[in-house]
Amino acid sequence: MARRGGPDRSGAEGRKSAAGKAAGRKKEHRRGGGRDGQEPVSRPVDGGLAELIPDRERPRGRTLLIDGAPQSHVDLDDPTYLSFAYQRRLGHVIDLLAPPPQPLHVLHLGGGAFTLARYTAATRPRSTQQIVEIDAPLAQFVRDHLPLDERARVRVRAADAREGLGRLPDDWADLVIADVFAGARTPAHLTSAEFLTEVRRVLKPGGSYAANLADGPPLAHLRGQVATAAAVFPELALAADPVVWRGRRFGNAVLYASALPLPIAEFTRRVASDPHPGRVEHGRALTDFTGGAAVVTDADARPSPTPPPSVFDNS
Repeated sequence: MARRGGPDRSGAEGRKSAAGKAAGRKKEHRRGGGRDGQEPVSRPVDGGLAELIPDRERPRGRTLLIDGAPQSHVDLDDPTYLSFAYQRRLGHVIDLLAPPPQPLHVLHLGGGAFTLARYTAATRPRSTQQIVEIDAPLAQFVRDHLPLDERARVRVRAADAREGLGRLPDDWADLVIADVFAGARTPAHLTSAEFLTEVRRVLKPGGSYAANLADGPPLAHLRGQVATAAAVFPELALAADPVVWRGRRFGNAVLYASALPLPIAEFTRRVASDPHPGRVEHGRALTDFTGGAAVVTDADARPSPTPPPSVFDNS
């Protein structure tokens, strides 16, 4: 199971803690005897060993791994193809924000292989996007081997997610996507009401926030994150696999929030129609799910829980 959520699975996302910026300057390695461009490539980055593994079914498809765990999938021939379940759910949020091909201003906190930025650029070509990725060597590795479309208006900035968020003006973004993990855990400073208040400052009045979260039984972190988001955004929905909802497995959940009513019916239909169907909760059911969990503040914020070793089996 993948840290960011493997193809049609519900894995926890994350990267190892920083191994030192000097690692990012070490020699790149190729292995395997495939034809040119078809062999895996790897390079040490701040978060560990980054690898790009060819997709046997897609000639220009690649899966990004960090220390052996899948993070993202990209198909350069078809950037609209979203292999990972959690990325498809985030793709639904992008699709439902406004009718394509209407351009959007999108802020991506966490870069990975820039999968969702590529998706947005392909479906909404005149969109303006910023990616904030703290691991500069990783971002460069991705750009070297999976270059962005030269026509895409995407800026990649090497910075901490909250620092990058703070640099943006009020009412800039139609959508903020948070997909940030370190050492397989969401950093504490990205779990608080103060962080979400800053997100809402950057969003336009009708904008949306979407986050990839990860948790397992008894789902205390997820309940706290929903309660915290509810203190900042009046409209919420949460999408996850049924086994995650039932507290049977550690996995991913996509939080969807806005100041305005969400397209719940259509979001629910799309999530349920995915190759790996998920379930969406909102309204009273989502409030009941929190079970009275306290709002998380900067003073008491903690990283998300460490996934059990079994989460990364069979990645």
